[in-house]
Amino acid sequence: MDFATLRGLVVSLTADWRAMATDGVQYAYRDDPLIAAAAVAGLALVVLAARVSLGARPATETVAVPALFGVARSSPLAWTRHLPIVLAGLGLPLALLALAEPFTALVSNTVTYPGRRIALMIDASDSMQTSFKAGSLNTRSETEAAFFTTVAAAKRFVELRRAGKYNDLMALVEFGDRAYVITPFTSDYDNLLLSIALIGDPIEFSLFPDPGTVIASAIEQSIEIFKAFKFLEASGNLMVIFTDGEDTTSLVHGRSLDDILKSAVDNGIPLFFVRTNYGKAFGDGIPDAQWQAAVERTGGRYYVARDEQSLLDAVDDIDRAAEGVIQVTKYTSRQPRFALLALGAAACFLLAAALRLTVPQFSTFP
Repeated sequence: MDFATLRGLVVSLTADWRAMATDGVQYAYRDDPLIAAAAVAGLALVVLAARVSLGARPATETVAVPALFGVARSSPLAWTRHLPIVLAGLGLPLALLALAEPFTALVSNTVTYPGRRIALMIDASDSMQTSFKAGSLNTRSETEAAFFTTVAAAKRFVELRRAGKYNDLMALVEFGDRAYVITPFTSDYDNLLLSIALIGDPIEFSLFPDPGTVIASAIEQSIEIFKAFKFLEASGNLMVIFTDGEDTTSLVHGRSLDDILKSAVDNGIPLFFVRTNYGKAFGDGIPDAQWQAAVERTGGRYYVARDEQSLLDAVDDIDRAAEGVIQVTKYTSRQPRFALLALGAAACFLLAAALRLTVPQFSTFP
């Protein structure tokens, strides 16, 4: 058993002890200890009756021993011969209480993990049908459309997070004119990869209903997800967007881009913007300066992915930049609390047996 496992066991047993000291402990099987106690008492009576009946011997089989001198005094430690039976007696009520399966009805536990809360956004607009050659990255699609390359890049990012030391909470958003939450925040990387694979299906892409590009709508929807999960004011939040950047929309639902990003800026949520447009340098027909200025206000980074290598470099850089820790509050509707009682009972029984079988003083009449 390593130190981390031992420490976790001590923390768990301490929590059980604190819970047992409160009035919030309930018992799942209240009758079972009474039945077990009655069975133990009945068995003890049967054994006692058997020993009494079998212990009577004819006088011819008795052995006479000489009387002891009256000056002989018993040892002051003679009482210790009863220690094994005392330990067994202490272990019995602990075992009976453990048999009742005590539990607490509602438990909250705050755990700290390495990782981030990440809103992952993928552009599915019609402009993403332009070619983006990525021979090693986009291997499963028959077309070289930029959408499928960005889906592959998003998949690579999630796989990097899964292969690392992280336990992120990630959400997936697909957008065009409007943004749709495909997967809310989850720590299940496999579920997230499945969602990415589903939206990356060519038929699903052809049926996507919103052909335009409104990047601000995706950012607004991501911030709303943080709000919905009450993560907005927490530390460790991050947004990542894959898009071709071909969008000049200044207002979304009557709100400007600066207004939408204000919540991200105020709450320290950096935006990592990966502009995936094949062969186009910075400012080459795309409002890169506008997006870069907006991204830098959030504390994030702006990447110009003009080919496969620059796209891979961007993904790797975001993975390295997404260091950090998050705190997650877990709620358990029924938390068992019998471990401490069961461990105490086992310790008493084992110690009593060890003393009885290995130490002569506890098995010899003084």
